[in-house]
Amino acid sequence: MKNQRQAKIMEIITTKNVETQEQLLSELQKEGFRGTQATISRDIKELRIVKELTSLGTYRYTTSSNEVSGSFSSRLNTIFRECVVGFDYAQNIIMIRTLPGLASAAASAVDAMNLNPIVGTLAGDDTVMIVMRDNNAAAAFCGEIKNLVK
Repeated sequence: MKNQRQAKIMEIITTKNVETQEQLLSELQKEGFRGTQATISRDIKELRIVKELTSLGTYRYTTSSNEVSGSFSSRLNTIFRECVVGFDYAQNIIMIRTLPGLASAAASAVDAMNLNPIVGTLAGDDTVMIVMRDNNAAAAFCGEIKNLVK
């Protein structure tokens, strides 16, 4: 449950401007997650989430710009290990099946990697479609996914 909650937190902060822990807790509750402000505080610390100043002069939660790619890899490993139930590719398109409700978190984690071979992602409820630049990139990325979900 913790990994699912943390994946949902990452999804929320990448899709919405969340300024406070109370807002984050409210968004989690709307998605069916239960918790307390103390739990959210621990999650923020573990995920290395920071507040940044926006162009509007407000603050919002975001991932640290100082994170090394290993942090993204670690987060991606966790998300994929906990929510991916299957995957396959055809030419340059990868399809990933997740537990219900977790496709957006998986797509968000892939997007956060900012890999050049990835053209984009599209997420439904339990399916992620990843468009790669070429067939070889899709095959290689599927190999990486296989290693992550072992």
